[in-house]
Amino acid sequence: MNTWRLLKSESNDAFMNMAIDEAILHARIAGKVLNTLRFFRWQPSAVSIGRFQQVQKEVNVENCKKHGINIVRRISGGGAVYHDYNEEITYSVTVSTHDLGTNDVFAAYDLICNGLIEAIKILGINADFNPGNPKNCPNITVNKRKISGSAQSHRSGVLLQHGTLLMDVDLKKMFSFLNVPWAKTCIEVMNVAEKKITSVKQELGLSVSIKEAYRALVEGFEKALEISLKKGDLTSYERRLAEKLCKEKYLTDEWNFNGKPTITFE
Repeated sequence: MNTWRLLKSESNDAFMNMAIDEAILHARIAGKVLNTLRFFRWQPSAVSIGRFQQVQKEVNVENCKKHGINIVRRISGGGAVYHDYNEEITYSVTVSTHDLGTNDVFAAYDLICNGLIEAIKILGINADFNPGNPKNCPNITVNKRKISGSAQSHRSGVLLQHGTLLMDVDLKKMFSFLNVPWAKTCIEVMNVAEKKITSVKQELGLSVSIKEAYRALVEGFEKALEISLKKGDLTSYERRLAEKLCKEKYLTDEWNFNGKPTITFE
């Protein structure tokens, strides 16, 4: 059974969260660390956008600034996501495609998402893998409503997949920070969103603690990926790189608003 590194769950701001994910990716490419599973939360709450999206089109920037909501661009694809500190757990998997056993994007989504499906099952909910379509990344649904979304980045034979598990959801708040171009009114957005998005609390009819969800996620990923998780920490290399990436890339408007990286690697 393969052993992976499990990083302790923690909370960071949006810029450091994305810097850490990218630092782990570079460390794995360089062979400095094991395949890694990480869980984290966003403090303060934030909006992340996909690598090729336009901020002004996808995000209500003015309202985010008014309420102290960070805006950050991911290196992965996918759409804009609102990350609420109190209502979500985010995961990231950084793994060699050789170790995962596939170079196929959708097969990789399926394998990794099975970890979430197993975790959700432990919590008492039956979920399904949704392969998505050309406009939407694969996700996980419960009775056809999304409870988890994910996105990927591939570099030098290593895959980074990160995504969310909605513990609860406040749709009105969520869509006050995200733009929905097709909608004419807030009511129209709510009517559609209620049919497409759900959460652990909504499905169970009760709240599940972050600790309980975390334990289920660890067990679910171990079972689905047939791995053994060993608790570990970021290396000094990863910490230094994350700090550099945070300062020189993820905290810059040039990256977040224009999509232009301001840092390169040897």
